[in-house]
Amino acid sequence: MIKQTRVENGLLKGIPGADPRVYVYRGVPYAAPPVGELRWHAPMPAEDWAGVRDCARFAPISMQNVPGSVDNIYKKEWNVDTGIEMSEDCLYLNIWTPAKDTSERLPVFVWYFGGGLQEGNTQEMEFNGERLARRGIVVVTVNYRLNVFGFLCHPEITAENPDFPSSFGNLDQRFGTMWVKRNIASFGGDPDNITIGGQSSGGMSVATQLTSPLNEGLFQKAALISGTMFTPYRAMSSNRTLADAEADGIDFFEFLGVSSLSEARALDAFYLRDKFDEYKQQRSAKGLRTMWGTVIDGKYVIDNENDLMMQNRRWMVPLFMGHVSGDFVNRPGCASLDELRDLTVRAYGEKLAPEFLSLIEGMDLEEANRAATINANELAIRCALEATEKKDPSIPTWFYRFYGELPGEDHPGAFHSSDLWFWFESLGACWRPFKGKDFDLARIMSNYLANFVKKGDPNGDDITGERMPEWKRYNEEKTAMVFTDRARMEDSCTETPWMEKTRRFYMDKI
Repeated sequence: MIKQTRVENGLLKGIPGADPRVYVYRGVPYAAPPVGELRWHAPMPAEDWAGVRDCARFAPISMQNVPGSVDNIYKKEWNVDTGIEMSEDCLYLNIWTPAKDTSERLPVFVWYFGGGLQEGNTQEMEFNGERLARRGIVVVTVNYRLNVFGFLCHPEITAENPDFPSSFGNLDQRFGTMWVKRNIASFGGDPDNITIGGQSSGGMSVATQLTSPLNEGLFQKAALISGTMFTPYRAMSSNRTLADAEADGIDFFEFLGVSSLSEARALDAFYLRDKFDEYKQQRSAKGLRTMWGTVIDGKYVIDNENDLMMQNRRWMVPLFMGHVSGDFVNRPGCASLDELRDLTVRAYGEKLAPEFLSLIEGMDLEEANRAATINANELAIRCALEATEKKDPSIPTWFYRFYGELPGEDHPGAFHSSDLWFWFESLGACWRPFKGKDFDLARIMSNYLANFVKKGDPNGDDITGERMPEWKRYNEEKTAMVFTDRARMEDSCTETPWMEKTRRFYMDKI
């Protein structure tokens, strides 16, 4: 086992996992602390340290509202520690390696957590990388800046660093992945076989990295777990221009009562976090939404990531994409058929709207609203995979749907993020009364993901020696792997008529 190793900044000491054949390195600094003059600045290199750095503990999580302070399903699911350590000094990553020595060159999986770019952390129980690592890959989870700390823009920030004026959280992800490429050989990993992956906004972040012109050769595969989404009814992706984001920053500085960037940088981090929360509440009362995220700056982020994916203006690597049944299902919810007609015209234009409206001819309101429902994840995934096939059908793409029913007295169904327990095979850390079939499904799903990380193809044998159900490429068979209480391939990947027309509508625009 690699119990101690040297990286570019010094020596690191790991600890054995629950399985001593996997060593864990927690809290490894990949960048300088983003504090003081480095608040709202692109990440900078970490400083060297003397002696051996002990990597037994996680580093503090990024600045955000206290995990578990909001009463929702995630409070019980994994945001259980309201006393978790939090700091602006948060640019650290964690590594699980099964390598016995540094010469092994194992495939590498770099993970970006989700949380709307507003919250989340690498300490969440479901992100224990040990079970994945046992399958012969090196697993890395990257912490990054969030909310106002990761995505504020301001003219003074732009003037200070015009090449990287925004999207600092995404830049942290990139910087962490660059660190992995330079250093992962010290953990037995292969710097030329890196897969980036993420779920929800972490998956959207993968799309941001995929479509940035600055990331040539940084990774070889990408896994987007419920991580790319859009709908004709409501924008759900990064459309803010730098100018718009700067205007928001000016408004926020006025709210803070500061007149310069230096004054804003001097504010206490917890004070700033809480004032940003007040600012969001104030804007919400005016009907304005404040959820700052990725910004189109024209250099690192050149356009909306969904549009770029549909246009194949991305790094053409194999894709592993899918969603759960409870993901962002957007229902029109119109109060009358006339309202639904008006919404359809606004979404699709006067020329195409009649074609859509013909689908609901003769339906009552309830039926029509149901027929016009769009799953935002599925729509974006289908468009991205179709675009890839049109440009280069030799690039493998893999599509899945997770319909598993999670046990528990709340009977939650397959809610957004619920599949994470299965991909990481971390069910043992969950409170839910999982049964044997759930553990079997998690084992299979982890196998598929690890195989994709290894070779860009999820297929292979189970640990039992049996061949797992064949997962057929979407770009060849137009089918999806479906996870319920088991894994099975759909006979055909059917769409609702409204979904099909919507997909064609978007694909015809590019």
